[in-house]
Amino acid sequence: MKDMQAQLEKLQRDAAECALIRDLATNPKKRELFARLAEHLAVLASAVEQAIGESTDSDIAPDLPPRP
Repeated sequence: MKDMQAQLEKLQRDAAECALIRDLATNPKKRELFARLAEHLAVLASAVEQAIGESTDSDIAPDLPPRP
């Protein structure tokens, strides 16, 4: 679970950094590229956040295999 939380935080930081670069870019192609990267990373972060929420809602410990 800690690994997933760390990945979520990294994706969120990377998305924010790409958004900052997008805002500072003067080249329209670079601005578009970093806008797409920021959006993609935000979507990935959302998916990881949802997976974390689902794993905490289940009865099975997230780092253990399911019981037979």
